[in-house]
Amino acid sequence: MFFLPQLVFATEDVPQVNYYDSDNITNQIPYFDNRFRIDANIEELKLIFYRKRGSQPIILVRPNGSKLKINSLPEDGSVEWFDDRTYDLIKIKKPMAGPWQAIGQILPGSQILVVTDVVIKVDPLPEILLAGETLKVTGRLMNGEKGLSDPLFRAVVNLDIDLFSSNNRLYDNFGAQPIKLGSFLDDGYDFDEKAGDGIYTGEFVLNFAPGEWVPIYYVKMPLMNRELRQKPIIVQKTPVKISVKASDEEGVKHILTFDIDETYVDPSSIILQGKVVYPDKQEVSFSLLEEESHSRTKEIEYTEAGVHRVSVDVFGKTITGREFVLTLHEFTFNAENKNGLLVPSFDEEGNEVMVPRKTAAEIQAEKEALEAEDRAIEEARLKAEKEEEQKQMYIIIGVVNGVIILLGVCVFVFLSLRRKKAKYKEESLKI
Repeated sequence: MFFLPQLVFATEDVPQVNYYDSDNITNQIPYFDNRFRIDANIEELKLIFYRKRGSQPIILVRPNGSKLKINSLPEDGSVEWFDDRTYDLIKIKKPMAGPWQAIGQILPGSQILVVTDVVIKVDPLPEILLAGETLKVTGRLMNGEKGLSDPLFRAVVNLDIDLFSSNNRLYDNFGAQPIKLGSFLDDGYDFDEKAGDGIYTGEFVLNFAPGEWVPIYYVKMPLMNRELRQKPIIVQKTPVKISVKASDEEGVKHILTFDIDETYVDPSSIILQGKVVYPDKQEVSFSLLEEESHSRTKEIEYTEAGVHRVSVDVFGKTITGREFVLTLHEFTFNAENKNGLLVPSFDEEGNEVMVPRKTAAEIQAEKEALEAEDRAIEEARLKAEKEEEQKQMYIIIGVVNGVIILLGVCVFVFLSLRRKKAKYKEESLKI
């Protein structure tokens, strides 16, 4: 004897309808598998059927025996159907009450998920947010008041967050374009602790203009979209600024200074982990640990003149005690050579020789000289092209004039011969 479970629609519990347990008998008669009952007085419901990848969409059999297929839906629009390679999502308005049946290659052990109001409940964003920060946000996907932890459901929904400028003239992001911040995932990678546990995690980098932003969360499904708008947040400016006292001679070190703004962070909690890339692409790491100071310094060896690149990660706590991690914008500075030290080069015959290292001013002067030479070459080329065009024009004019003169001579000769012929004919007639 088969038992047909009922769908009970209540705000405190969203139902899931179990399929019949598979056995060798019922598997031979798929028409009688996957039964479920719909109660009367239901205005609308959405059903998700998971099936084998690439299989055909399922067929629904109503209590009166009539069939619903994706290619023959009612013309009144009471049924909407979205099919994917792995599932069918069906929305039915005022469904017929009674026992229904689903026919198709539905995954064993799957459930008929009755979708009511899918939303994501997101943890509130921190009160203090910092530009450059990498932020972790978690939330749960809810079907009405019940959490959704079915791993198969991850293929059905997209959970995204966008930021919109509040267009407050008091902030730097006034008039800024919307930012697609990212998506929430339940895949067990990066900040997400466990795949398929129903806890969706977003890892977002606040690498945009500080200011007042409005976060909007989107739940996107075929046939259904939801939006959650939270109160505006304020992204504060990066609390650490870098400056440098660059050396211009060997034996004297560069001095990097990190100034910490204590308005929103605890300076004594700040740890700096950085890396210097020298002009020759050599990389040297460094770290500065906690100390009771609003400023930190780091000495860097002078190796050679050229552009130095400094990248730094900042670890610390806000004044509210929240741990944070942020990345500073890459800082660059140019070291010159005061003493004109010798560096290896090559002469015209390919032999290595030592020549004075060029200063930044000398390099700039050479660059400007090369650019001036290029401009002179280009001007000469354009002048030659113009002269060539004029020459061609003169040739064309000469040829045209010659043709005109030749045509005039031919016409003159032709007319002269014609007059002589007429005169000769006239004299012959007189004789």
